[in-house]
Amino acid sequence: MSGHTDPDADTDAGAARDEAAMATARARLYGLLAATFDGEAETIAAALDREAFAAVADVFPIDIETADLRGDDHDADSLKIGYDNLFVVPGSHYVPPFASAHAVDPSEAFESDSRYHTAGEAGELLGDPAADMAQLYAAAGFSPERGDDIPDHVAACFEFMRALCEREAALLDGGGREANLDAVRDLQARTLSQLGWIDRFEDAVASRDTVEGVFAAIARLARTFTAWDAQEVVDADRRSSEITST
Repeated sequence: MSGHTDPDADTDAGAARDEAAMATARARLYGLLAATFDGEAETIAAALDREAFAAVADVFPIDIETADLRGDDHDADSLKIGYDNLFVVPGSHYVPPFASAHAVDPSEAFESDSRYHTAGEAGELLGDPAADMAQLYAAAGFSPERGDDIPDHVAACFEFMRALCEREAALLDGGGREANLDAVRDLQARTLSQLGWIDRFEDAVASRDTVEGVFAAIARLARTFTAWDAQEVVDADRRSSEITST
């Protein structure tokens, strides 16, 4: 029996392990972002205390200011109040945490008698972005537990990305079929393509969270990370799949 090993096989195995580790790291961050924008104040406080948000810079090549995401001077009660003022209670500081409200164009079939929505203008609840996200969830057999049953709620979107990244890591660790891996990565790409509204969401949070700035900083992190993920990770995965299939 030959004691020689196939260097190409070793290289492929090492690359798969690296990709699995990256997918796991992405899943952890998406999970933390999902918990944050679902209002888990204790989770946010604990993450700030152990500087978990700031540690993202050590894992991903993200150039972002993390000074507001360090330290233990944010308690859960104050974070809960801040979250509610920004994302729950309509008022001067309110920022809708779902895509439909930040859509540039109104949904054609959307009708509302709300005094907060003018017919023919963007800014709505359960518009086309919600329908698009619901279709993606259905394609994956996924039911969000976060986001108050609003399919395009930012917490539900990030929860979905966490699940997709966890599935990718499991397939890479277990030597899953290439077709299954491609399907998961395609869903990731399609989901990330729906998250362009995070730019407008982050701008709105930054303009309203002007006192402590914690949620503004986390929204900025989410914007930077999702943009990087869409461009660097998903595109790279798809290019790799195309090369493998040729």
